[in-house]
Amino acid sequence: MSGVYLVRHWLLAPAELQRPSFSAAPVLANPAAAAACRRYVDRDLNRAFTSTFLNSRPTPDDPYEVMRARELNQLLGPKASGRAFDFVLDLHNTTANMGTCLIAGSSHDVFALHLCRHLQLQYPELSCQVFLYQRSGEESYNLDSVAKNGLALELGPQPQGVLRADIFSRMRALVATVLDFIELFNQGTAFPAFELEAYRPVGVVDFPRTEAGNLAGTVHPQLQDQDFQPLQPGDPIFQMFSGEDLLYEGESMVYPVFINEAAYYEKGVAFVQTEKLTFSVPAMPALTPAPSPAS
Repeated sequence: MSGVYLVRHWLLAPAELQRPSFSAAPVLANPAAAAACRRYVDRDLNRAFTSTFLNSRPTPDDPYEVMRARELNQLLGPKASGRAFDFVLDLHNTTANMGTCLIAGSSHDVFALHLCRHLQLQYPELSCQVFLYQRSGEESYNLDSVAKNGLALELGPQPQGVLRADIFSRMRALVATVLDFIELFNQGTAFPAFELEAYRPVGVVDFPRTEAGNLAGTVHPQLQDQDFQPLQPGDPIFQMFSGEDLLYEGESMVYPVFINEAAYYEKGVAFVQTEKLTFSVPAMPALTPAPSPAS
């Protein structure tokens, strides 16, 4: 709800979002779901920005979020076009203990990764972790993918339908810093190369279930809230309702994220397995000024 209430405020008082070199526009991505205090109406909007949905012929039976994705694509995109917005910042909350998580597409998103590094340097106390959601060969599917560049802020833990003052204030400060970074870039600041640590998904783990598909256990207390912490083979991951522990049977260490995320119950995901990687991000040179018109 942090992003929802921030956008509602900015729609009434947008001056906070403006910078000398550019204008930022607040957009409520899913107004019908926000009005109903629900994550979505018919389907997950944040998985609806693929070519399959965006380019298919509209029908009267289309889910609300698919229709809304097409509207947002026309407003902010079109996706992969020269007319798309230069940058979209997508604001999210999570019920998982993800802290301040910065979600980029891949290690090739140079502008977004420099922005992540800037946020890490500005907020060392937040330990901003970088999550690269896009797997190799996979089409981008989230809202900010319709722009030329994008990033998502995922802040938690915060219950669904609840607004917490601390997380609201943290998100507001982060948005201001994002806009300040874009202003620095637009004014000709160059950013040097650096090494970045990030997390990339390698799989998901579902809850233990009965033959009828109901939960047979829950996330183990030793795993709960341990997002981005190493999970070794043999560590407990679930506590069965019958009393015994289920242990992690993977072949190597992973780093679980989105542990016990409320929105993922319907997706059959108790947590996402990630690997930690370190890679070089190339320098981002100063923006070349546009040539002055001939006199």
